[in-house]
Amino acid sequence: MTTARDVMHAGAFCVGENESLLDAARMMRDHGVGALPICGQDQKLKGIITDRDIVVRCLAEGKDPGSMKAHELAGHLHCVRADDDMDTVLRKMEQHQIRRIPVIDGERLVGVISEVDLATGHREGQRLTDQQILEFMDKMYMKA
Repeated sequence: MTTARDVMHAGAFCVGENESLLDAARMMRDHGVGALPICGQDQKLKGIITDRDIVVRCLAEGKDPGSMKAHELAGHLHCVRADDDMDTVLRKMEQHQIRRIPVIDGERLVGVISEVDLATGHREGQRLTDQQILEFMDKMYMKA
């Protein structure tokens, strides 16, 4: 059985909940990612922030990314456990229409699964079946 741990991108970088959106944007640029988990002072996962969140919910609303904090965009968090099977992971991503999902072990962030991780695992002939990929794509992109 393939689990979230088998597919995830380990070593995810976190932005601190009290760091600015400008800091978050720079971290995204420096690490070549479009999303960052938000971690609290207690090292627990508090949310996830995307480059789109910064543009739409900060810049487009005329807010200052240098003073707005990451926790202000945290919102509701969807995540999976490291030992969840891939059907569970895909179902959660489909149900909530999310393209990246944090992976936790206990309450600690251990990685992130993105659409790229799903595609890479499939291309390498491991982890996901053709049927799983087809159903995921259909549910994510072929909605009427």
